[in-house]
Amino acid sequence: MVTNVQSTQLDFQTIRENLKTYFAQSDQFSDYDFEASGLSNILDVLAWNTHFNALTANMAINESFLETAQLRASVLTHAHSLGYFPRSKRSAIANVQLVADLSSYSGVRPATVTLPSGYTLTATVDSQTYTFQTRSSLTAIDDGTGFYSFKDEEGSTTVPIYEGTETIRNFLVPSGLDKKLYVIADPNMDTTSVVIKVYQNQDSTSYEYYTDINRAIRITEDSRYYLLKESPNGYYELQFSDALDIGRSPDPGSRIEVNYLSTAGGDANRASRFTGSNYTVDGQNFNIVCTTLNNSSGGSDPESIESIRFNAPLVYSSQKRVVTPDDYNALIRSNYPNIDDVITWGGQDNDPIDYSSVYICIKYPDDTPEDTKQQTEIAISSDVVGALGISGIEPKFVRPIYTSVALEIRYDFNPNLSGISNTAQNTQILETTSQYFDDNVERFNGSFRASALSSVIDNLSTAILGNHIDLKIGQTIEPVLNQSKAYTVLFPVPLAIPDADDHIITSSRFTYQGQICTIKNQLGTNNLQVVNPSGKVLVTSIGSYDSGSGRVSIVNLNPESIIGNTNTIKIKAITSDQGTIRPLRNYILQFDNDDSFARATIDYGQTRVTL
Repeated sequence: MVTNVQSTQLDFQTIRENLKTYFAQSDQFSDYDFEASGLSNILDVLAWNTHFNALTANMAINESFLETAQLRASVLTHAHSLGYFPRSKRSAIANVQLVADLSSYSGVRPATVTLPSGYTLTATVDSQTYTFQTRSSLTAIDDGTGFYSFKDEEGSTTVPIYEGTETIRNFLVPSGLDKKLYVIADPNMDTTSVVIKVYQNQDSTSYEYYTDINRAIRITEDSRYYLLKESPNGYYELQFSDALDIGRSPDPGSRIEVNYLSTAGGDANRASRFTGSNYTVDGQNFNIVCTTLNNSSGGSDPESIESIRFNAPLVYSSQKRVVTPDDYNALIRSNYPNIDDVITWGGQDNDPIDYSSVYICIKYPDDTPEDTKQQTEIAISSDVVGALGISGIEPKFVRPIYTSVALEIRYDFNPNLSGISNTAQNTQILETTSQYFDDNVERFNGSFRASALSSVIDNLSTAILGNHIDLKIGQTIEPVLNQSKAYTVLFPVPLAIPDADDHIITSSRFTYQGQICTIKNQLGTNNLQVVNPSGKVLVTSIGSYDSGSGRVSIVNLNPESIIGNTNTIKIKAITSDQGTIRPLRNYILQFDNDDSFARATIDYGQTRVTL
């Protein structure tokens, strides 16, 4: 007789059937009709009880580990235990120039005017209005005509404005030895905008600044730091040290003032036109003309669960030090949410070798202004490398090198098994391929494997009986017209060796000596030539390519114009490995939709017709 119940399944009905099987194998219930008796209700209760207990146990175990936790509260707890504090919302930032028009001022115009911190402007994005504001005091001098151009303390007329509503919260420090915790009930807080002042008492006007402990380099008994972290309910908890070994804490009776921006996050990105509020000088209202230098960008939502799950172990392993390339990577990812991806490598892995440097390459969102990129890199050099890095190691920022991948997808297609035409199927395949690149390839270390894409294409429809993929990779050069210059293209993978039948290197079209031509390697050699459409050679040698290194060297290129709506020439190459492309360092692969195609061979099982 069976003496145990099979309980490996969590499904209610499975558990119930296992209970019935257990009872039916006993002598007392061997011929019992379970469904036509009151025991059926008891089986339901037992099965539901087992089901719920199993689910509860399974969920509790899952939530006990960072890798399997599903609730944000659980993920936050695990991240905090590793010393990682996830990003809050971030305000969108725009750069503008502000000029006050006081030409209609009645009386003697002041020589200098001041624009206080907190001056507000409004902008509209997707029919929604957002408030931006300055976060520092600005001054301006009369230019002689009544116009005042505001500048910051360093004399720059480029003024950053931050989206969000300025909010101030006050707390009184209680007496006693209990843990002092101050909850800021605002899930829209931008923690990077927080300014904390501690006043000696409720009526005092003098104060001391406290600094985020995550920016600490060294801590003494006189250090003044605070810790701000997201709580499980989405609010933020503010804590101070309760012991002199990690800095000073506010004394009982002190007043804590928390000033911050409550922000809309990423929704306020892309604002381009800003309207300033009234500006008052000596009781007179004047207009401030706002000129947009860069649209708003950098706004983001709170860090996602998957991002926390990925970044927390990396930051923990770095231990607030910047020694290895992975340390740079982890700290940049955790502190700068306005980037899509980052890759770092040591100078010993660079080409050419540079032992005294660390290389950093950041992939920004497509609409990121150049000024924002430069400001981010300056901040990284100062806050990450300068504060935590090793003396003598110089950070060098490089930009991504985009390599296009053009695919020739040929597939067998049985129309009898599909409700769409082969033309529609071609379109679907190209759209799927583009999405595949977006999801899996277009990032640093994003490898392309033809076999993986081939499986995705096969699974699109039962009418697709099989497929084959050939590929070419490409990079662009921007030549100077009517000037002979040299250009070098370095592909991230080895190229095919010269072939007697196919050109390994080709280019897009340009004009030379009044003729439309392209660059091709001479068949069977690595010598590059300029040829016209009829195959006539106009330049017998304009460079060469090296198969092993992927380097294409072009000399004395002197195009008169470029065909098409572009100022670049694309150099295309056949790779030695048609199955896999694994880019190194700062290379990113992109799907080349313009030069890719899908072509069907009609296959009814016996007849094959290529279309």
